Amino acid sequence: MSVRLCVFDAYGTLLDVAAAAREAAAAPGGAALAGLWQGLAADWRAKQLAYTWLRAAMGAHADFWQVTQDALDWALEARGLAGDAALRDRLLALYRRLPAFAEVPAVLAALQARGHALAILSNGTPAMLAEALASAGIAGHLDAVLSVEAAGVFKPARAVYDLVGARFGTAPEEVLFVSANGWDAAAGAHYGFVTAWVNRAGEPPDRLPARPHHVLPDLSGLPDLAGAA
Repeated sequence: MSVRLCVFDAYGTLLDVAAAAREAAAAPGGAALAGLWQGLAADWRAKQLAYTWLRAAMGAHADFWQVTQDALDWALEARGLAGDAALRDRLLALYRRLPAFAEVPAVLAALQARGHALAILSNGTPAMLAEALASAGIAGHLDAVLSVEAAGVFKPARAVYDLVGARFGTAPEEVLFVSANGWDAAAGAHYGFVTAWVNRAGEPPDRLPARPHHVLPDLSGLPDLAGAA
């Protein structure tokens, strides 16, 4: 059965989650972040994901914008910046308009030209996603933007991956699911999707019940992969 639909994770896959801290450090008044932004960005992202998993396990859902703020507060305190309210506000504003990775627009256009339907399946709230995708200039390439808020739980709960079939009427094996999170690509493979892990950092695969079917260094090779899948 051939792939009918390409579904993307958003944050870290299409959108550069490190850009908020990087841009804040480079902007006027960003001296406090000059030597810290990479560590801050890593801490922020790690806690953001950890809080989604922990809230799912605890049955204590909060939307991704709240989780994003909670994770930033932890990261700022860990770096000795907890009292800088202006920096916090600047980082959150930048997070709402993260840029896409450089290859993303051309890749989405190529997939469209080859007849693939395109969608996002993200932990992000509908409002977060609408703002970020419009700011990044890629909203027009997408046939649907699916948020976990429709399921009330974060990835990798199966109820989240169920949203794809419910929206498009596809069988899991007709979906190429693309994520820069190795655990997400592995969970998607366990669910039944054909999966591609965009392993930008060259990390080893997670030891989970399934592994991604394909591993790419970035999204550039995706149109050919989708055509062959």
